[in-house]
Amino acid sequence: MDEKALGKRLQVARKRAGLTQQELCQKAGLSYSTLAKIERGAIRSPSVFTVANIAAATGTSVEDLMGLPGGFGSPAPANAKKRSKTGIRFVYFDVNDTLVGFFHKAFSEIAGLSGHPTDMVETIYWRHHHDASIGRATMEQFNAEVAKDLGLDSLDWREYYMNNVEPMPGVKELVEWVSENYEIGLLSNNLPGFIDGMIQKGVIPQVKYNAIVDSSKVGALKPGPKIFEMAQQMAAMEPREILLIDNDRPNLIAADQAGWQVVWFDDLDPEGSIARARESLAF
Repeated sequence: MDEKALGKRLQVARKRAGLTQQELCQKAGLSYSTLAKIERGAIRSPSVFTVANIAAATGTSVEDLMGLPGGFGSPAPANAKKRSKTGIRFVYFDVNDTLVGFFHKAFSEIAGLSGHPTDMVETIYWRHHHDASIGRATMEQFNAEVAKDLGLDSLDWREYYMNNVEPMPGVKELVEWVSENYEIGLLSNNLPGFIDGMIQKGVIPQVKYNAIVDSSKVGALKPGPKIFEMAQQMAAMEPREILLIDNDRPNLIAADQAGWQVVWFDDLDPEGSIARARESLAF
């Protein structure tokens, strides 16, 4: 066993799980000194039980941590990931208006139900979006507040959203190509459970994402710097090795300021946006 390589893979898994060393110790039942030594590669052949506990605590497979074929640490040429001409090794995709068509139809349906203009429904939605999208409010609380402002007895925003959201044309093939050649993640401002729901439904391509930075889980929103710091830690890459594909210019500016590379996704021209992404990822 290569202890140094194991330590690096463990550190990557911990960062992608969004855990500090202390937090991982608590979840995996390890002492801080033991974990620190493993990450430094100072412990020869840690027990399989220790590795299994760390894998479970980080949501990683034992194969990934051990560097076995198919894991993210596998040295096999068939599994090797690429580096673009500009140095990109990790690609983050935004979700709304990038991977999926936005949910404006849902606003129209709710407008018909409530008797309020569509723009008023959208205003009320955004009024309560912030707290829910950073996990400060539950979906039940979000639904209750929006329903109250609209004069409705109840509202299930998730149902309206899921019934109307659609895959962005052409992005499934792009995401699958990226996942074959690069490490890949999602970086999105979203309500609790929505990203998981869209993946399960197949609206978001079902590939192996190396990191999912969901605002409702990490408690931070784009374009704030905190979420980009978290995303970089979870990618376990240098800033210039990360590419963000996003439709929102303020998010792209923030990513650029963090040292990332960026591609603007124009949801009115998916084909052109996909071509720009592929050009940026040429290797």
